[in-house]
Amino acid sequence: MKKITYLIFFLLGNGAFAQIINQTDGTSTITTSVPFLLITPDSRGGAMGDAGVATTPDANSTHWNAGKLVFIENKWGLSTSYTPWLAKIINDMHILYLTGYYKINRVQAVSASLKYFDMGIVDLRSATNDPLGTYHPKDMAFDVAYSRLLSENLSLGGAIRYIQSFLTGISTTGQDAKPGKSVAVDFGLYYTKPMVSKNSVLSLGLALTNIGAKITYIDANNKSFIPGNMRLGGTYKIEPSPMSTFTFALDFNKLLVPSPGVDSQKKSLLSGVFGSFSDADGGFKEEMNEITTSVGVEYWYNQIVAARAGFFNEAKDKGNRKYLTAGLGAKYNTFGFDVAYMVPVNRRENALAETLRLTLHYIPKLKESGEVTNQ
Repeated sequence: MKKITYLIFFLLGNGAFAQIINQTDGTSTITTSVPFLLITPDSRGGAMGDAGVATTPDANSTHWNAGKLVFIENKWGLSTSYTPWLAKIINDMHILYLTGYYKINRVQAVSASLKYFDMGIVDLRSATNDPLGTYHPKDMAFDVAYSRLLSENLSLGGAIRYIQSFLTGISTTGQDAKPGKSVAVDFGLYYTKPMVSKNSVLSLGLALTNIGAKITYIDANNKSFIPGNMRLGGTYKIEPSPMSTFTFALDFNKLLVPSPGVDSQKKSLLSGVFGSFSDADGGFKEEMNEITTSVGVEYWYNQIVAARAGFFNEAKDKGNRKYLTAGLGAKYNTFGFDVAYMVPVNRRENALAETLRLTLHYIPKLKESGEVTNQ
């Protein structure tokens, strides 16, 4: 496909340029390079309003909270997810996510995952709309994670991630561009404990993700922050009957990068992270507006069929993304399948409308003797 102009393509990949555009239209949306790192890769989280920091762990836990991995019931498992991205307006952009985990023993687990963002074939054009040829931009991230049990109810996890972004061979100034590269780390805590009723479980999660070096496509004088993020949330799981299980989830997200208007070129990684809590021009009120909220619910019948729904909310002057989500899941023998669907509620013509996610799991039945379960 050759329908995307160089300008739109640059907006998808370069946070600094997009920030200039946002300032001219009166909004204060926070933007970064390689934003694909924040896109929900799996159908389960996508169906629950992009909530997942404290949901019961599965093969996709590395994206949400590496600390959850050690609480997975099975010895090992695999998962793959596919998302046609912006499919309402573009037909050759997609996200592929491959992940797997392995329980070393009762108190340790590891995982690895690959996230690949294919932006299709792009028409490159100059500022005067002159053709500059075509290019096939793509981003990828590969990570490995480790999770360890600290007590019967608490675990800690971490991940290291290698990021590579192939945007284009030229820049808007005509200079030679190169692939952007960065390394980032994640940290995650997960706490889960049965309540007094014994038929319910309370879980809490905290994850700091994509904390890493700024990225550049030209030179050291043109660096942009990657999307460092803090996710905090909890779930309440209840079993009203032996055949039914409900899980209610609530997540809060805060980007750990400078607010719009801040000269991020002069900020280091640590000053950008810590300053992100107090650098907004609008003070405390604007800082609170930079927090997004995800609410989700999941219902399982006999651990065979699942139904999910959720809602994602972002402040009007920070991007104004508001959408409902829904999805279904099923397990049969050693395989599982999930699907999710997104419906924006605030814009009639929204590029994210009708986003569909598909996930396939392979979950061996055998479990490690004496292994920790989710209760």
